[in-house]
Amino acid sequence: MQQGKKPLIDWIRRRLEASPEKAATFRDFMEWCLYQPDYGYYMSEKSKVGRDGDYYTSAAIGGVMGIMVARLMLKLSESWRGGRIVWVEWGGGTGQLAKQILDEVRSSDPEIYERLTYFVIEKSPFHLQRQRETLLDHQQAVCFIDEELWEKEGSRRTVIFSNELLDAFPVHRVQWSEGRLKEQRVYWNEEEGRFASRWTPAEDKRLERYLERNQITLTEGQTAEINLSAEEWIGRQAARLEEGSLVTVDYGDVAEELYSQHRMNGTLMCYRDHLAGDYPLEHIGEQDMTSHVNFSACIRAGQESGIREWSLMTQKQFLVEQGIFSLLQNHSGSDPFSPEARRNRAVRQLLISDGMSELFKVLVQTK
Repeated sequence: MQQGKKPLIDWIRRRLEASPEKAATFRDFMEWCLYQPDYGYYMSEKSKVGRDGDYYTSAAIGGVMGIMVARLMLKLSESWRGGRIVWVEWGGGTGQLAKQILDEVRSSDPEIYERLTYFVIEKSPFHLQRQRETLLDHQQAVCFIDEELWEKEGSRRTVIFSNELLDAFPVHRVQWSEGRLKEQRVYWNEEEGRFASRWTPAEDKRLERYLERNQITLTEGQTAEINLSAEEWIGRQAARLEEGSLVTVDYGDVAEELYSQHRMNGTLMCYRDHLAGDYPLEHIGEQDMTSHVNFSACIRAGQESGIREWSLMTQKQFLVEQGIFSLLQNHSGSDPFSPEARRNRAVRQLLISDGMSELFKVLVQTK
């Protein structure tokens, strides 16, 4: 029997039943599971980040990441002295990282803080409410705006920041089989009372073009994800910029690594109650679904939209470049819960814990 939110399961079943093939691409299925307006995972009133959620982000580790991002964004805005400073964050979750950034700017550069407008773009009503509560202390600097209005009227001179945004965009799942590219489709198995999938010849020509552009060759039986939405988002934001930067923090790698032969099953993962698994057809609407970001595609999309300067580094390299070691503090060691001890542990955790400092990348694209 199918596990998950029954209203969402029923909603998806109706969509499948109304389609000519009685099936949908995995990409559409993933979008419904995550973003269906009434029942999707990200749209629900459920904690997703932290102890009571399904996963942790770098923002939850001692406030250190926010300080480092603030330092970078200040550097990227140095040439705007004397004018309005505009930053925008997409998909800020609980608003915790935005608060860390704004706390640091107000403390380290109050003159910039007075001229700063920090736009927040968030499609989840639950997260938007959490952000309003978290950022109440910075209400003079923060402006909440929807995606459509930003792309229509937003500043063309800005720093655009996202943290773990692109990995949650819905992806096509493809497989090279019997000498051709196939795509995963989801259907309802009436006999078993659950969603199931099958591989059918890929009809969307954009998928083959994506592989060609990125010089990706899959081996027989290899499964992979194609995130068309990520490169489209990067290209759209870069094209709007007249002056400024895109700062993208996410886990992933270059195409050569992501689509190599040792990744025969792709990178799609699901997270629920802090447990990771690769069962996207289970727990409908009750689990996060993500895949690694192809930064090669993001770099190319930026270049095609006018980006001429870019750098890609591991999160560890980024933290070191921004001076994370300056946050280490001497203390007696007698109180492991002192502010100094907590900060030192946060620095150490961000740099070496579970290899995440190498898995996460920071892409800075400047125009």
